[in-house]
Amino acid sequence: MTAKEQLRERVETRTEREAERTLRLLDDLRDPLTKFLDDAPVDDEPTSPAEEAAGRTISLDEIKHEFE
Repeated sequence: MTAKEQLRERVETRTEREAERTLRLLDDLRDPLTKFLDDAPVDDEPTSPAEEAAGRTISLDEIKHEFE
Protein backbone atom coordinates (compact mmCIF):
# COMPACT_ATOMS: atom_id res chain seq x y z
CA MET A 1 0.00 0.00 0.00
CA THR A 2 1.40 3.42 -0.95
CA ALA A 3 1.83 6.26 1.49
CA LYS A 4 -1.02 8.19 -0.17
CA GLU A 5 -3.31 5.17 0.09
CA GLN A 6 -2.45 4.79 3.77
CA LEU A 7 -3.06 8.48 4.31
CA ARG A 8 -6.47 8.32 2.60
CA GLU A 9 -7.43 5.30 4.70
CA ARG A 10 -6.48 7.05 7.92
CA VAL A 11 -8.23 10.27 6.95
CA GLU A 12 -11.51 8.40 6.55
CA THR A 13 -11.33 7.19 10.16
CA ARG A 14 -10.76 10.67 11.67
CA THR A 15 -13.41 12.82 13.27
CA GLU A 16 -14.18 16.22 11.75
CA ARG A 17 -12.26 17.94 14.52
CA GLU A 18 -9.23 15.69 14.00
CA ALA A 19 -9.42 16.34 10.27
CA GLU A 20 -9.37 20.11 10.88
CA ARG A 21 -6.30 19.78 13.12
CA THR A 22 -4.60 17.61 10.53
CA LEU A 23 -5.33 20.16 7.81
CA ARG A 24 -3.69 22.87 9.90
CA LEU A 25 -0.63 20.65 10.37
CA LEU A 26 -0.42 20.01 6.64
CA ASP A 27 -0.77 23.72 5.93
CA ASP A 28 2.13 24.42 8.28
CA LEU A 29 4.33 22.13 6.16
CA ARG A 30 3.86 24.35 3.08
CA ASP A 31 6.70 26.27 1.52
CA PRO A 32 7.45 29.24 3.85
CA LEU A 33 7.14 31.80 1.05
CA THR A 34 3.76 30.44 -0.05
CA LYS A 35 2.56 30.44 3.55
CA PHE A 36 3.79 34.02 4.03
CA LEU A 37 2.01 35.21 0.89
CA ASP A 38 -1.19 33.33 1.75
CA ASP A 39 -1.24 34.90 5.21
CA ALA A 40 -0.41 38.44 4.02
CA PRO A 41 -3.11 41.05 4.57
CA VAL A 42 -5.14 42.30 1.62
CA ASP A 43 -3.81 45.54 0.11
CA ASP A 44 -6.63 47.95 0.90
CA GLU A 45 -4.82 51.21 0.21
CA PRO A 46 -6.35 53.38 -2.52
CA THR A 47 -4.49 53.41 -5.83
CA SER A 48 -3.44 56.54 -7.67
CA PRO A 49 -4.50 57.18 -11.26
CA ALA A 50 -0.90 56.49 -12.34
CA GLU A 51 -0.94 53.10 -10.58
CA GLU A 52 -4.25 52.23 -12.16
CA ALA A 53 -2.97 53.14 -15.62
CA ALA A 54 0.20 51.11 -15.09
CA GLY A 55 -1.80 48.08 -13.95
CA ARG A 56 -4.37 48.21 -16.73
CA THR A 57 -4.69 44.96 -18.62
CA ILE A 58 -5.23 44.85 -22.34
CA SER A 59 -7.52 42.23 -23.81
CA LEU A 60 -6.44 40.03 -26.69
CA ASP A 61 -9.13 41.64 -28.84
CA GLU A 62 -7.65 45.09 -28.19
CA ILE A 63 -4.18 43.90 -29.19
CA LYS A 64 -5.50 42.23 -32.34
CA HIS A 65 -7.39 45.39 -33.27
CA GLU A 66 -4.26 47.50 -32.76
CA PHE A 67 -2.20 45.37 -35.16
CA GLU A 68 -4.80 44.85 -37.89
